[in-house]
Amino acid sequence: MLVPLALAQFICSFAGSNMNVMINDLSVDLNTTVQGVQLAITAFLLVMAALMIPGGKLTDRWGRKRCFVLGLTIYGLGALMSAVAPGLGILILGYSILEGVGTALLIPPVYILTTMLFTDLPSRARAFGVITGMAGIGGAAGPLIGGLITTGISWRAAFVFQALIVAIVVALGRRIVDPVEPDPTRPFDTLGAVLSAAGLVCLVMGILQAGSNTVLMAGLLAIGALFLVWFVLHVRARERAGKEPLLSISLFRNRTSNLALVTQNVQWLLLMGIAFVVSAFLQVVRGYNAIQTGVIFTSATAGILVSSLAAERLARKRAQRTLILAGFLIMIAGIGVLIALLNTSRSAWAFAPGLLLIGLGLGTMLTPSVNVVQSAFPEDQQGEISGLSRCVSNLGSSLGTAIAGTILVVGLHNPYQGYVLAMIVLAALGLIGLMAAMALPRATTRKGHAVS
Repeated sequence: MLVPLALAQFICSFAGSNMNVMINDLSVDLNTTVQGVQLAITAFLLVMAALMIPGGKLTDRWGRKRCFVLGLTIYGLGALMSAVAPGLGILILGYSILEGVGTALLIPPVYILTTMLFTDLPSRARAFGVITGMAGIGGAAGPLIGGLITTGISWRAAFVFQALIVAIVVALGRRIVDPVEPDPTRPFDTLGAVLSAAGLVCLVMGILQAGSNTVLMAGLLAIGALFLVWFVLHVRARERAGKEPLLSISLFRNRTSNLALVTQNVQWLLLMGIAFVVSAFLQVVRGYNAIQTGVIFTSATAGILVSSLAAERLARKRAQRTLILAGFLIMIAGIGVLIALLNTSRSAWAFAPGLLLIGLGLGTMLTPSVNVVQSAFPEDQQGEISGLSRCVSNLGSSLGTAIAGTILVVGLHNPYQGYVLAMIVLAALGLIGLMAAMALPRATTRKGHAVS
């Protein structure tokens, strides 16, 4: 039962990063620009983030397996639509919207089913290790696989590949049994879903306007903040009235979980931000093709594989707080290496040592971060916390692409300065994750219990 769940997580992470190596091909074939491709990638990640909490909530009402299969179906249709897209608009509809909605429906069940099907802590830790490892590998290997397919066949074939993997997951997932019956009478907070989604969308779209339209950027950020404030007030009002909100405020009363959520957000922000900046720099500035760019990311994939395979052994010897701290230190060191080696060689392999460190750091802390969050709550709150956890992670991914990508794109008149500035900003954001990890209680156990 773990195989289809892990494969589903892999293909969703793959979809978020494989587009990075198609920037030149998409720009030419669809008559668009680097900013257009960045918009499509960011919109995909943002749709996931905005709808992940509602998606997690719907699992209680519709059933975990039903949401899983429905999400896969919508995702597959989006992939096929993207494969035949004649222009950027249809690509955004298929890739950014349909694949984003499908992912928001299928990912919460992956983590909820894992928590429910693997009841003892050691097996649950191993299961989360496999799934989060596949998430990291999908994100890091996306450029390589996407580059091979794009160069060997076409960027359109990369979307056909996604549809084929989805079909395999559907076939393998037939044996999954939902451990809890769905409750169709469970209320759904529609207004809360609209407010939270609108707030997140406005915030990220505002960031994308940086450097091009300051007034629009400020307006979108202000509107996004107002929507989120309205959402919090709405949730409190529903709880006072005895009604079930989209997201319970009680989830944020667990200090350990809050800190671990910050680490989740920042680790995905770093991965996706670095992936976009390096990919865009190699293709637009250095003139590398899709496969040449993708091959460089094998070092990050190797790093994630090595650290993920060692995750269980590390978890037995080291506290989860220690592993998360180590992960951030290694990732920040990797960013430093990416900056230091920029001008040492024209070869793209100069990026390999830094990307290797990025992969090692990410793989070291992926599983501990997820396990601390999920294990901090009982089973009756797994739907909520799973949706929140995935929302926070995908919001980090969209912010990484939006922030670092915008800095790079704005600085393309002096690409080397733009590259260095984007990396410095990512390193500074990595320090936020490091500080959150340092604030985690030392009493966090090695097997997954989080102390509130």
